[in-house]
Amino acid sequence: MNNVKKIFSIRDLENLSGIKAHTIRIWEKRYDLLSPERTDTNIRTYSLSSLQKLLNITLLYHNGYKISKIAKIPDADIPKAVKEIVTKKTSKPQNINAFKLAMMNFDQTIFFDTYDKLLQTRTFREVFKEVFIPLLNEIGLLWQTDTISPAHEHFITSLIKQKILVNTERIQHISPTKKDRVFVSFLPENEIHDIGLLYLNYEILLKGYKVVYLGQTIPIENLVDLIKYFDNVYFLSYFTVKPDKTEIEAYIQEFEKFLEDYPNPNLWILGRQIQHLDASKLPNFVKTFTSIEEVVFNL
Repeated sequence: MNNVKKIFSIRDLENLSGIKAHTIRIWEKRYDLLSPERTDTNIRTYSLSSLQKLLNITLLYHNGYKISKIAKIPDADIPKAVKEIVTKKTSKPQNINAFKLAMMNFDQTIFFDTYDKLLQTRTFREVFKEVFIPLLNEIGLLWQTDTISPAHEHFITSLIKQKILVNTERIQHISPTKKDRVFVSFLPENEIHDIGLLYLNYEILLKGYKVVYLGQTIPIENLVDLIKYFDNVYFLSYFTVKPDKTEIEAYIQEFEKFLEDYPNPNLWILGRQIQHLDASKLPNFVKTFTSIEEVVFNL
């Protein structure tokens, strides 16, 4: 079972806050802003409440508060000052930090306040591209370095998915205006990271195409009905962790066999795992992309 991470190193704090470890130590010594515990080998460790406090302090600091002033604010009043800033500021770095703060605190209110404020000056597409994509990239790095737990990641990604689904629902009733392609969106077997695919589903609908969204962990053999119904299918998939580097070439070969009698085969794929593919060996019907923006450009 995955437990929520409760003890953090000073490197974790640096990764999450963007404040250098050296500066954190100075703030501790000079202003008594944090009170780390120490291991038997004299290594600093920090509680979840210390991390939350540092994220709050960082947001105040980047919005013009001097550290000497922050040090005089009672601990109970710091979150109030942060929430006031969140409702007023719309700059990208501050919003990413606000979303990280929401994640670490499991605080939906900060998430929704930040998102609603962003929508006052940006479209949903702009919010996703300018804020959510950089945020998700940071979260991926934090997760890989064990700075955050799966619980944190799932919390924030679930909220982002809600926003994608709400915006998708608003345009799903519109009849397709383009007939040359039918997109079938799916994730390969045992792949569950669907935020990118969900957002692409929104963009494809916005472009006027029909989309059949199948979602997570779909075996290739389950796609057979789609090529019976449509003669212009473009399969679209996102390889984040699956198939892994030892399986990905075999997966493409299996897909090629699956489509060998289909008159107009197309498979578009993106995601971290495509780095393990040799482009010179790919069948002609396979097209790889390095980003969501690149896929959207080719629609």
